Amino acid sequence: MRTRTLTGRTLVALSTTALLASGCSLIGSESDTQEGDDKSVTLVTHESFAIPEELVEAFEEDSGYRLTISKLEDAGALTNELVLTKDDPVGDVVFGVDNTFATRAVDEGVFASYAPALPEGAEAYELDGDDDDALTPVDTGNVCVNVDDAWFAAKGIPAPTTLDDLTKPAYEDLFVIPGASTSSPGLAFLLATIARYGDDWASYWTGLVDNGAKVVKGWSDAYFTDFTFSGGDRPIVVSYDSSPAFTLDAAGEATTTSALLDGCFEQVEYAGVLDGDTTNTAGARAVIDWLLSPEVQAALPESMYVFPVDAGVELPADWASFAERPESTEQVAPAEITEQRKAWLEQWTEIVSR
Repeated sequence: MRTRTLTGRTLVALSTTALLASGCSLIGSESDTQEGDDKSVTLVTHESFAIPEELVEAFEEDSGYRLTISKLEDAGALTNELVLTKDDPVGDVVFGVDNTFATRAVDEGVFASYAPALPEGAEAYELDGDDDDALTPVDTGNVCVNVDDAWFAAKGIPAPTTLDDLTKPAYEDLFVIPGASTSSPGLAFLLATIARYGDDWASYWTGLVDNGAKVVKGWSDAYFTDFTFSGGDRPIVVSYDSSPAFTLDAAGEATTTSALLDGCFEQVEYAGVLDGDTTNTAGARAVIDWLLSPEVQAALPESMYVFPVDAGVELPADWASFAERPESTEQVAPAEITEQRKAWLEQWTEIVSR
C-alpha cells in the first residue's frame, strides 16, 4: 500500500470539495432519472460520501443501472429527510444512517427488508434489534477526542489523556466540539459522555462549558476551521480514531496528532432499501451488494476515512501504523438512544446555550 500524507491545506481542500458536492451527483443527475425507470437507481447519502469514480462506473457497467447520488448534510439531516418523506421516498436506497439515528428510521418504517450475504466479520456490526433486516452495515469508526501533539509539544504543555482532563484549567479554551444536535460525531461524543458519567453527564458538560469548550455546528467546522492542525487556535477536537493516519509529518514517518482512546464511541454506518411504491428495489439491492463488494470496502479508508466492515480487507499502511483503535468503547443501547435522544438533546442544548 502506498503512503499518503495529508497536510492541513490538503485536508481543507478535501473538505471543501465534499461540501461543494453536497446535493450533486457523482455521475448522472436528477434530470436523467425518470420516475419508474428501472434502469436508474438513486442513492441518497450524506455530504461525506465519496467513492472513486472508476468504481461507480464499474457498478454501472456491471449492473446496467445508471446511478444518481443525491447528497444531504450529515446522518442527522439524512435521517430526518427519510422520515419526513417516507410516504414518497426521495430515492431508492440510502447509505449513511448510523447507529445514533438508525432506530428512529427503522421504527418509522422507512426501509424494506433486505438481507444480503455479508462479508467476513460484518455480522458483528449489525444493528441490535433489527429483526426485519432493514439495515446492512457498511463501515465503522470510533468517535474519539483528538489532540494536536505537535502544538502541545511546542507549548511545553502535557497533552490531555482522559475525558476527565478536559475540564481541568490547563485546557481552558482549547477544546472544540461539533454540536450534538447538528452533527452525528457530536451526538456520538455526547453519548460517550452519557455512557461514561451516567446521571452525572450534565455536570460533566457544565464543566466543559465552564472551561471554555467551544461548540460548533459540525465536524468540518471543528476540524477544518478551529483545530490547530488546520490553522485554528484549538488543539483539542472531537474527531475519529482514524484521523491521526492523515496528519503525518513532512517525512510521512510519524503522525502529529493522536486520538484519546479513553471514552470513544463506536459508529456504524448502514445502507438500506427505501420502502415505497416507486422504489427500484432490484437496483437498490444491487447498490447495497456493491457497497459490500471487496473493491468498495477496500476503497473506504482512503475515500471516506472509515474502517470497512469486511475483516478481510487489508488496511492502508498509514492506517496500520497510525490509526490505533480503542480496546473498548462506551456503549449506549440503540433502544435507549431512541427513548432518550430528545430529552438528552434538550438538556444538552440548555447547558451549551448558557
